[in-house]
Amino acid sequence: MYTITISRQLGSHGLTVAQKTAESLGYRLVWRDMINKAALQSGSPEVALALIDELGLLDITPTPEASAAYHHAVRRLMEEMAHEGGYVILGRAGQAILHGHPSVLHVRLYAPAEHRAEQIASIQNISVRAAAAQIAASDNHRREYLKNYYEVGWDDPHLYDLMLNTARFDPATAAALICCGLQRFEPQTTS
Repeated sequence: MYTITISRQLGSHGLTVAQKTAESLGYRLVWRDMINKAALQSGSPEVALALIDELGLLDITPTPEASAAYHHAVRRLMEEMAHEGGYVILGRAGQAILHGHPSVLHVRLYAPAEHRAEQIASIQNISVRAAAAQIAASDNHRREYLKNYYEVGWDDPHLYDLMLNTARFDPATAAALICCGLQRFEPQTTS
């Protein structure tokens, strides 16, 4: 059994695609519950709040020790899930943490900024301009998070096995493409 990591841009239907993928495969979806579980295991609730606050509104800065304990807990949880299989992991740097794991398919969901802004504006009933500002802040937060904690580029195509432009595919089709990709996925062999 495999595990799938899904990295997504804000406004690219990431949660919906992940839910539909997990449902189609009979896999378990892991998302923000990973943050909570790791925060409890590491005793670092402030890290969980800081990570959920992608727009930086709460101005929470965890100590380096709390961050290290949290990241260690996340890595341990993800490695357990990858070993067990049957998970769809949404976000949480799964593409970096599990990079090179032989039975993990890494997926990236993206879309043009204009499309994403329209999606967010519609969902939140805000202006496209306000949505574009949220997207810029979220993209910057995710880019910096992966750079600072995992020393990788968020949009580096080498981190992913499959990349889908969700402006071109509705969430159900994107999930079906991921499932199809998994059927033809060839696990990496370790040397």
